[in-house]
Amino acid sequence: MIAIVVAGVVAGGFSLFGTKWFIRFLVKHHYGQFIRQDGPTAHFTKRGTPTMGGVVILGSAVVGWVVGSVMTGRAPSASAWLVMFLTCGLGLIGFLDDYTKIRRQRSLGLSPMAKIIGQAVVGITFAVLVLQFPNGNGLKPASTYISFLRDTKVDLAFAGATIGVVLFVVWANFLITAWSNAVNLTDGLDGLATGVSIVVFGAYLMVTVWQLNQNCQRAVEAVTACYEVRDPRDLAIIAAAIMGACFGFLWWNASPAQIFMGDTGALALGGALAGLSIVSRTELLAAIIGGLFVIVAMSDVIQIGYFKATGKRVFKMAPLHHHFELSGWGEVTIVIRFWLIAGLCASLGMGVFYGEWVVT
Repeated sequence: MIAIVVAGVVAGGFSLFGTKWFIRFLVKHHYGQFIRQDGPTAHFTKRGTPTMGGVVILGSAVVGWVVGSVMTGRAPSASAWLVMFLTCGLGLIGFLDDYTKIRRQRSLGLSPMAKIIGQAVVGITFAVLVLQFPNGNGLKPASTYISFLRDTKVDLAFAGATIGVVLFVVWANFLITAWSNAVNLTDGLDGLATGVSIVVFGAYLMVTVWQLNQNCQRAVEAVTACYEVRDPRDLAIIAAAIMGACFGFLWWNASPAQIFMGDTGALALGGALAGLSIVSRTELLAAIIGGLFVIVAMSDVIQIGYFKATGKRVFKMAPLHHHFELSGWGEVTIVIRFWLIAGLCASLGMGVFYGEWVVT
């Protein structure tokens, strides 16, 4: 338990002080944000604000994870390595996208095809490897079963092992793409995505700690409701490190933001959430815990789909937070209320998770 706390504290401290230095570096080199011209006019004042803050979030999370892992006295598990591979891999794609925007002095970064290929390479590699590396009990980081609070009876390998792997790769990459885009869409107001991420990864910290304490591999006697999760301690360390990194970053990212996380942070956080949900066997539960991300993403899907079908708009602008901006809500008001909704969603998710244990 000490290792989990240390991971969060170290990541938070590293992010808090590291972000201040990184802002100075970005300002010195004139690495600023470019604002889309069709967005709310109030955002034009943010042009030139340093971006790529996700570099600090990612770096701080890695440092916290490493220190926390050292505290356990053993090497990180396969589950931890794979989740961090996914997180850093998507973070690298986001960094290349952010850097391209800055270098070419425009609001568009990598081409859509380049981003799709990059995410596919990282996602497919993760999905294939996460079904490998059984431990001494034969338990692998993930399985081909669709999971909610734990693995359900729905097995993607119903037609054979090979088909199961293929379907799992498709399913895993759907989750990775969905969560990455959801976090990216939410990152539109000062501190919004960062604050929501603190709530979501805080919830996952509690989930993985509970899985650690009630793990089937640690059970002295047979317990029907125990969790078949390969490495819950390492997952808790990762969740704590990411939450801590976001805490430190929020000091500088809250309104008025002195730095934005950019695609570097958004894609990395989305990848981390997808990875944690897959390896902790809570793929569908994540949609409840991260409900605010889902709501924002769905507002964009609804807007685009309805406009293509009817030529009319449901919202004044999508994603949803921009609709409220154009409706006259203040930016800070929107952010705080969205944080509250995120907290309600995470609380509901944890309630469902714990409630299943009590009933069982």
